[in-house]
Amino acid sequence: MRAIDLFAGAGGFSTGAVQAGCTVVWAGNHWQAAVDVHAANHPHTEHACQDLQQADWRAVPAHDLLLASPACQGHSPARGKEKPHHDALRSTAWAVVSAAEYHRPPVLIVENVPEFSDWALYPAWQLAMEALGYALAPMVIDAANHGVPQHRSRLFIVGTRSKHPISLKLPQREHVPASAIVNFDAGAWSPIRTAKRSPATLRRIHQGRRDLGCGRFLIPYYGSGSGLTGRSIHRPIGTITTVDRWGVVRGNRMRMLRADEARAAMGFPGDYQLPAQHKAAMHMLGNAVCPPVARDLIASLLEAA
Repeated sequence: MRAIDLFAGAGGFSTGAVQAGCTVVWAGNHWQAAVDVHAANHPHTEHACQDLQQADWRAVPAHDLLLASPACQGHSPARGKEKPHHDALRSTAWAVVSAAEYHRPPVLIVENVPEFSDWALYPAWQLAMEALGYALAPMVIDAANHGVPQHRSRLFIVGTRSKHPISLKLPQREHVPASAIVNFDAGAWSPIRTAKRSPATLRRIHQGRRDLGCGRFLIPYYGSGSGLTGRSIHRPIGTITTVDRWGVVRGNRMRMLRADEARAAMGFPGDYQLPAQHKAAMHMLGNAVCPPVARDLIASLLEAA
């Protein structure tokens, strides 16, 4: 099956598609750094760095499967106060309609945060897709149920050119704990109690020690949506975001999660190439699709076809 990847980012959707047996023939993204990372890991894919809302779909190869991850920042509850640029981010979803109108692939999958379906224009977007002949099957999937060592719930909308939405039976895999991806012998550790450490961080660490009764655990480094205490390493980590979110505590020292650990937490292969700069790597990983989720979803699609 030939696939294309819209808003491809670091390439999680593409990686999962390849693992499921697809050939990714084209990938597009507006950020050159992300295109470079995707190209380094998928050298046989044709790449385009452009605003996909302005794309000439005649230049995109024919395909059987359209994968798309429109910007989620305008829908996510973690975005904070409403900002003007969120309108532009939400509108990226219309590029999926434009691509599907021209190519009419048999199957498409759109990924976003669950709040995407609360978008004021979601009913119009859904009607547009249905007008093109697609029956939509939305499903919220937690990556932890697919062997990813991270709780990450995302909306996947499967569109098929059929009379009725497709019904898929997805595998339910055993949860993998954070201990599988955190290396307590690596990284730049610092004392927990320093003059620059915020009182809120110290409270979370104190609460984590009390609640978990151990000296090794994770803490959310900022409060919004992350809780106020520690998180056991014997369960999947919480959602990896585009900025440093998770601190690792070891006795009286701590550090932030490393990019290679975040890569493992997202389910990417250990040899998957990332930017050398930590900030850029974390940004791409936080925006990515977990490859094992994409793999299981596409494999189930192929089985049902």
